[in-house]
Amino acid sequence: MAQTIDARTARQTTRRMRRKIEEEAEEISFLNIMPMMDMMTILLVFLLKQFSVQQLSLDAPPGLKLPASTSRLSPQPAVNIMITETAIVIEGDAVVRVQNGAVDPMWKRESGGHAITPVVNALSKHRARLAKLSRMQNNGSDGENGGIAIIMADKKTPYRLLTEVLYSAGQAEFNNYRLVTLRQAQ
Repeated sequence: MAQTIDARTARQTTRRMRRKIEEEAEEISFLNIMPMMDMMTILLVFLLKQFSVQQLSLDAPPGLKLPASTSRLSPQPAVNIMITETAIVIEGDAVVRVQNGAVDPMWKRESGGHAITPVVNALSKHRARLAKLSRMQNNGSDGENGGIAIIMADKKTPYRLLTEVLYSAGQAEFNNYRLVTLRQAQ
């Protein structure tokens, strides 16, 4: 059943409702930015902290058994070289095949020499890339980080093969080497 009200009461009720709606709209009409600024500051600090931590990811295949070490030095980012029983892998790409703990002599510059041509070529490309990145980061000066090679080798790798890889890295201007080992439990 509809109720009949006079025009004056209707106007007063309408004004009251309009004021109530306007008051509620005024409460929502501004945005308190301070809590948002606090949240963004916390996120910024968190992200800066995460990026300042230097983490190195090395994926070793299941058959690779690294030697143990007690060193506490943390590795630096560089070019990853992995010597497995079947191949020499640089940054995830198999460069040359290894058979019976040696590289086929046809891949060497000289017969009986130490430089492995595919390894030198691949590392030279990575050295050029790292040098360019280093120059960009250091405003034109060539930094030291471009010449670090991280070498992961199976503990059964023959010494001759390891020295050939190190020599090849030296030919590609990698002057600093880091040999990856597992930390012994103490």
